[in-house]
Amino acid sequence: MAIKITDECINCGACEPECPNNAIYEGAMEWRFSDGTDLTGNIVTPNGNSYNADEAQEPVDYDVYYIVTDKCTECHGFHEEPQCAEVCPVDCCVPDEDHVETDDQLNAKKEFMHL
Repeated sequence: MAIKITDECINCGACEPECPNNAIYEGAMEWRFSDGTDLTGNIVTPNGNSYNADEAQEPVDYDVYYIVTDKCTECHGFHEEPQCAEVCPVDCCVPDEDHVETDDQLNAKKEFMHL
C-alpha cells in the first residue's frame, strides 16, 4: 500500500530527499513522473493510469507535503522500510488504506519507473 502524509504534517521537509522515487512534493508544487525516474513521454502506469511523464501535474495537496500514489513504492527495492516514515519527526507518513498494493505490485511499479 502506498504511504500518505496526514494533515499533522509540520512542513519540515525531512521526508522529501529520502524518497528514492521522488514521489514526495511540497504542498502546492506541481509534480512530474519524470522527476527522479527513467520515465519520459507518454506512459501508462502499472495501475492503468495514462500520463505524459514530462508534463506538470496538479498538486495533490496545497497545504502540506504530499506523496504521489502512482510513484510511491514504500521504498520496495531500495530500503527495508519506507524512508519517509523513518525520518518524519511527527509520524505523519502512514499507510494509505485507500491504495492497498501487494509486494509484487510495488516491485512492478519500482521496475516500471527505474528501467
